[in-house]
Amino acid sequence: MDLLAYIPSPSSGVIYLGPVPLRGYAFCIIIGVFVAVWYGGRRWVARGGRVGTVADIAVWAVPFGLVGGRLYHVITDYELYFTDGRDWVDAFKIWQGGLGIWGAIALGALGAWIGCRRRGIPLPAYADAIAPGIAFAQAIGRWGNWFNQELYGKATTLPWALKIDGDADAGRVAGTYHPTFLYESLWCVGVAVLVIWADRRFTLGHGRAFALYVAAYTVGRFWIEYLRVDDAHHVLGLRLNNWTSVVVFLAAVAYLVISAKRAPGREEVVEPAAVEDGAAPATGTSGDAPAKSGGADESDGAAKSGGAAKRGGADEAGAVAAEAEPTKNP
Repeated sequence: MDLLAYIPSPSSGVIYLGPVPLRGYAFCIIIGVFVAVWYGGRRWVARGGRVGTVADIAVWAVPFGLVGGRLYHVITDYELYFTDGRDWVDAFKIWQGGLGIWGAIALGALGAWIGCRRRGIPLPAYADAIAPGIAFAQAIGRWGNWFNQELYGKATTLPWALKIDGDADAGRVAGTYHPTFLYESLWCVGVAVLVIWADRRFTLGHGRAFALYVAAYTVGRFWIEYLRVDDAHHVLGLRLNNWTSVVVFLAAVAYLVISAKRAPGREEVVEPAAVEDGAAPATGTSGDAPAKSGGADESDGAAKSGGAAKRGGADEAGAVAAEAEPTKNP
């Protein structure tokens, strides 16, 4: 088949740095996570949060997300691992591909909730901050499918068709196919840009930026999923992931509408000030206003001065000192 152009596939998904194998799929996932945490951190600080908070919570969210993504894939494609002639140990070989975004977001949200709860942070505000970063991470992660020559679409002769090498063991037939990995990567970039624009234009808060990301992503995933030709479970003529996209889209839109009515506007404080050296948490709207460190010293001075003068001011200084005492000894 003669084509004017096509997208070539890597001859191997592994690059060896000496004896160390660098797998393309894993590399894309790692870079995506780094971008999501880095950009999410910038957005969090811009909203009044503290530097490092997003990374701290990601320590919980990322492992949960990876486990959830793998579980979703293994459960929905169990025949690849638990039927005759298959090795169940392959279910743990995550580098060979197979992360379901639905499971990754679900368990990743659970991990984020644990991290947020430990820091006293509202999960919706955190989700809003990292939403576009997650979309960028997905855009990068999809290139891992290119390295593995997997999850491509129907056969096509378009100039941007993806060339796939034949592999009987992997069930691949040589030819040119729709590069669905590229379609989804570009769609995710568009989703990230949409969320950033809408967040600035409409001042989204209370989880609505994240809900917009979810709704926009599922729209693209629906039509991209329709192009794919890999084996999948079908329900009423549609692939399982198509139905999942529909359900998740409706849930995201419902959340947008209900949340806008119940909690309009955006959170004024996204992160209470950390209690350091007995200082009381700040209550400023920026979320990181410093507490007055000299309050306790002034109270002590007032108490001593009042004791020497023995005037009515001593009672007031004593009251201030009494209030400061629990702060000094938390």
